[in-house]
Amino acid sequence: MISVYKKGAYLLKGMEIVSEEDTEKVNSLKLNLKKYEAKKGTITYSILSNHNISDNMDRLKIKFDAMASHDITFVGIIQTAKASGMRKFPIPYVLTNCHNSLCAVGGTINEDDHMFGLSAAKKYGGIYVPPHISVIHQYMREMMAGCGKMILGSDSHTRYGALGTMAIGEGGGELVKQLLCSTYDISYPEVVGVYLTGKPQKGVGPQDIALAIIGKVFKSGYVKNKVMEFVGPGISNLSVDFRNGIDVMTTETTCLTSIWRTDEEVRMYLKVHNREEDYAELNPDEVAYYDGMIYVDLSIIKPMIALPFHPSNVYEIDYLNNNLKTVLKEIEEEANKLFDNQEIEFNLKDKIVDGKLRVDQGIIAGCAGGTYSNIMEASKIIKNKSCGNGEFSLSIYPSSQPIMSELIKSGAAIELINSGVIIKTAFCGPCFGAGDTPANGSFSIRHTTRNFPNREGSKPGNNQLSYVALMDARSIASTAANGRILTPATDFDIDYLDNYSYEFNQISYLNRVYDGYSKPNKEAKLVYGPNIKDWPKMSKLTDNILLKVCSKIMDEVTTTDELIPSGETSAFRSNPLGLAEFTLSRRDERYVPRAKEIYEVEKYRINGGNPIEKDFDLAEAYKKIKSIDNFSNINIEDIEIGSVIYCNKPGDGSAREQAASCQRVIGGLANICKEYATKRYRSNVINWGMIPFQTNEEPEFNIGDYIFVPNIRQLLDKDMENIKAYVIGNEVKEINLYISNMTYEEREIIKAGSLINYNRSRNLDTVKAQHI
Repeated sequence: MISVYKKGAYLLKGMEIVSEEDTEKVNSLKLNLKKYEAKKGTITYSILSNHNISDNMDRLKIKFDAMASHDITFVGIIQTAKASGMRKFPIPYVLTNCHNSLCAVGGTINEDDHMFGLSAAKKYGGIYVPPHISVIHQYMREMMAGCGKMILGSDSHTRYGALGTMAIGEGGGELVKQLLCSTYDISYPEVVGVYLTGKPQKGVGPQDIALAIIGKVFKSGYVKNKVMEFVGPGISNLSVDFRNGIDVMTTETTCLTSIWRTDEEVRMYLKVHNREEDYAELNPDEVAYYDGMIYVDLSIIKPMIALPFHPSNVYEIDYLNNNLKTVLKEIEEEANKLFDNQEIEFNLKDKIVDGKLRVDQGIIAGCAGGTYSNIMEASKIIKNKSCGNGEFSLSIYPSSQPIMSELIKSGAAIELINSGVIIKTAFCGPCFGAGDTPANGSFSIRHTTRNFPNREGSKPGNNQLSYVALMDARSIASTAANGRILTPATDFDIDYLDNYSYEFNQISYLNRVYDGYSKPNKEAKLVYGPNIKDWPKMSKLTDNILLKVCSKIMDEVTTTDELIPSGETSAFRSNPLGLAEFTLSRRDERYVPRAKEIYEVEKYRINGGNPIEKDFDLAEAYKKIKSIDNFSNINIEDIEIGSVIYCNKPGDGSAREQAASCQRVIGGLANICKEYATKRYRSNVINWGMIPFQTNEEPEFNIGDYIFVPNIRQLLDKDMENIKAYVIGNEVKEINLYISNMTYEEREIIKAGSLINYNRSRNLDTVKAQHI
């Protein structure tokens, strides 16, 4: 089904794979001599080289063609860029309102943020997509993506590779840099080929293919922070909608971005969307070298399910149905370890009725599930059947108004409504915990992007827990049609179409979307609601720092949803201190009071006070620091004091910068970990002035201990491979930390205390001149 090459591979004429391990064949073709040149034969190289403004392809400085943000992120981004001297948006910047569209949450604050976004689009020359019109990624597919382009988005699922666009999801700080005419700086990434062959079986959809790939590569980190380049003859057997459905889920492999070869299907898609001029045929050269290769036979993949609590927890639905008790017992045991809450009863096995798995809810939504072909095929399956009038419900969210319009015109919407399906407007709520939260103990199957804990809106800390599994729209509809019994779509003999006739009617966009690109109005005023607050001041880094351990999480992976919960908490996204109250709230409810307590001590120091007067434990720690060789004369007033969290592997999941900024605004100075799950989370940590420490050792410190790191500013100018630090607990212990490679700018951001401080300290006349 799917095989992974241990080493790199050459692709010849886009069709033949030659493993690097096949030395005899490599030598016979004299490919070794061309390896460096063959790396340039990828689609990835051609796009990156066209967007790199440095003269060094090993150290890229990328300028993007367009950007996109949604209403969880754009207020903070614009506030930051404004404070740094931005005068206008220098490239097309799309502001969508697809995440917090539930205006009743938090009173007026959601709509207040939307009005801020509209006023910013008018003032700075942006594109504003009102609530319910389109989810962020569908709008970008329909209106912005094109072959050879690069797009940056403040959402982790920014993926338009199937349309020939390299799209990257990052935290807000990276978008701010583009707004200030700066660059996205990364080392040239490794590129992994994804060779598709064959044709999917009837009933197998894009989510099935995506989950199969995620299940194969996630745990090994095979594509972590790398580019996935889709090649091979199997691509021609997939519609563009189908490709988009696979592509958006590549985020869950932890890759950096994706790109696909393009063909006539892509040209026709762009033509239908009135943008045929954005088409270009993209193919690897006759010889292209890939740092890894994933071989996917589409014809063998069956309907899949990703069980709680991660998209990589993948099984074939048939296998699950044949081994229900065994598999569900394992899930319950893992949940018990994950939540460690005696008040929660883990009851997945209770869903087995007469030897079959009974489902409580179905959702087809967002950038992954809400595409036209997904919904059309779901409607075929459920036509003339009933969802029932009991506990089970099925909701479908078309991902844009043009898709909704076409579903109505085709009659599919009526068929779905008549079957008891609830059709809703474009909204990302079910993907991040702000819509269709299941009942406590319920089992929900979803064609969305993630099934992390809390992601569906339940609150394990409040003894509320539901279970979400990811599936394809076709199998979700089959389950609904089969009396809520888990059913793969291959069990239904439906006459599917390889491609659906589709007319893109953009009249809803023309009538509702504000397009002010290149037409900024300097005189326009930003509209502030009472919950929109400025970022609090953050001080620059001192020579020595003292970190109080305020949380220690030993889970294998800590997601951004655990660092800062999504759902209704993000209604406070434009109020940094208000949102920070929820930091780690569903994982370590004592973190915030611990961090705020030590931050009060630091603020006392900044204002000229002696911090040991405020904290007895700190006074004892200071005595121990003075007992260390070379530090007997150090003054406590010269030591910056803050909090630190330890996680084994933090940052899997969302690009939301709040996962880092919420720590920073209540005094966070660093993270310590074994490794960072994603580049984007580490970038967020850096952009918010926190030090991304790593360690190869087991953490020999506990909550409440201090970690003293001397001479940190000097160390930031060195190789940072061996940073001597001291744990100040019952005794003093020396530990070794390190910081992986950082660019010069990243080092300066940390010294400045945040990206905001760094930008303010630069010569802003230069920034302003670029916007005039």
